[in-house]
Amino acid sequence: MGLLERLERAKLVKAAQEKDVQPETIEYYDEYEEFKDKIHMTLVKRANTSSPDEKPVDIRTVISQLVEDGGEELPKSTKLKLIQQIYDEAQGLGPLEKLLRDDSISEIMVNGPYSVYVERKGRLELTDIKLKDDRYVMELIGKIAGPIGRRCDEASPMLDARLPDGSRVNAIIPPLSLKGPSLTIRKFSKVPLRAENLIEFGSASFQMMNFLEACVRAKANIIVCGGTGSGKTTLLNILSAYIPDDERIVTIEDSAELQLSQRHTITLESRPANAEGMGLVTIRDLVRNALRMRPDRIVVGECRSGETLDMLQAMNTGHDGSMTTAHANSSRDVISRLETMVLMAGMDLPVKAIREQISSAFDIIVNQARMKDGSRKIVEISEVVGMESDVVTLQTIYQFNLEGYDNTGKALGHFRPTGIWPRVAAKMEDRGIHALDSWFA
Repeated sequence: MGLLERLERAKLVKAAQEKDVQPETIEYYDEYEEFKDKIHMTLVKRANTSSPDEKPVDIRTVISQLVEDGGEELPKSTKLKLIQQIYDEAQGLGPLEKLLRDDSISEIMVNGPYSVYVERKGRLELTDIKLKDDRYVMELIGKIAGPIGRRCDEASPMLDARLPDGSRVNAIIPPLSLKGPSLTIRKFSKVPLRAENLIEFGSASFQMMNFLEACVRAKANIIVCGGTGSGKTTLLNILSAYIPDDERIVTIEDSAELQLSQRHTITLESRPANAEGMGLVTIRDLVRNALRMRPDRIVVGECRSGETLDMLQAMNTGHDGSMTTAHANSSRDVISRLETMVLMAGMDLPVKAIREQISSAFDIIVNQARMKDGSRKIVEISEVVGMESDVVTLQTIYQFNLEGYDNTGKALGHFRPTGIWPRVAAKMEDRGIHALDSWFA
């Protein structure tokens, strides 16, 4: 490609951006694309012709040598940039690797090849990253799905997956996505957050975290509820860290995200059906199987459907200390959600019987919320007390009082115990854990 042609392409891209032309009309452009493609092809040839007995070589060293040999006239800074780009392409997700390395970014959203957004400190930002085309985005999705035995194609156009570091991935492609393939990556911290981090970030109070730790150690059954992106999985991970190291834990998830440090942990992951429609393994199947694995604790990443019934039965038949999450906007709403999910199991149970199961299964409901400024907070901790007539009775132990927002948009307020002494304190005493008056004062 000649210089004149490259300049004309650059003008077209700039003109399209200024006129807000639809992304499909913008053509991908990179002046070093041919050079990078040539090196990439060389790497593929070497990989295909190498013998299994050969000593493995550092791919970055090989790329560095190829760039040096093929681009002697290039400035050193350009060479270093190209080496990193080619390495990211060969070993990772290409231009998205730069965003994955940025610890200040919590979410990456690819809305087609020419529109890449990120969430940083709770705010959405449009990046300057442009991918080649729809086909290239599909290749990235394939790179993610392949290693974990999943697929994303016309027959199965939606994908829930994970990256090697546990980051959650969702992809949806045409014909369901009308503007091309869409990819969303929710990043998780390389170092799992701890309770002290939540207190430091203003997401919880010292009293609340002490109380929740005591609840986990006393084998109280806990459900964490909240909206999308409110930090339910992060909080579940923190609470799971309180489980004693001498207990057998079985975790069950759609895509393995929990990062438990205990030695005796078994991680189970659901599996979608294959191209022939066979091999489907649901969360409900895994919950049933987990009951036969002699677990001390069962931790379900999220209850979405009929597995809720099996989870309730497990909690009511000796599997104390189990934990899960569910989508709901408040502690009261999560009771209704649980009822609906139990009915999704296909069992024609009366509502009163379902509520009795819920009231005897769960001890603590933790409600997490995302504020307008993007911060996440535990806004309420409630205790399930029992049944009054046909209603599940709750009492609030802690709550966050929102007082407004400052001139920068930051949420102002404070965490407050209601002064109620919880009934779960008796369960703590039975296990030698002493609840302190200062937690509830």
